[in-house]
Amino acid sequence: MDPDDEVCLCFHVSLRKIRNYLARENPPVASLISECLSAGTGCQWCVPFLKHLHAEHQQGRTPDLRISPERYARARLTYHKTDQRDPDVVREAQEPPQTP
Repeated sequence: MDPDDEVCLCFHVSLRKIRNYLARENPPVASLISECLSAGTGCQWCVPFLKHLHAEHQQGRTPDLRISPERYARARLTYHKTDQRDPDVVREAQEPPQTP
């Protein structure tokens, strides 16, 4: 994802806003990311992704989701219909960066 792509689609919270919040506040638990414009408190789709971003921040890495915003948004639509996250989408978004 690019920094201006939305992670929390309900409240339009971008990856950049979440990164800045993590850097500024350094929350001890992922659930406190909800203080960043209510991220994760709407449909709950983004919760596992927010947890991943928090874990990356805690490990000193730049928080990122390695998935296209289009695939991410399509998977959320499926989640809304089925109330289940596609584990392949979650895994894809959380894959470590590839090294050349």
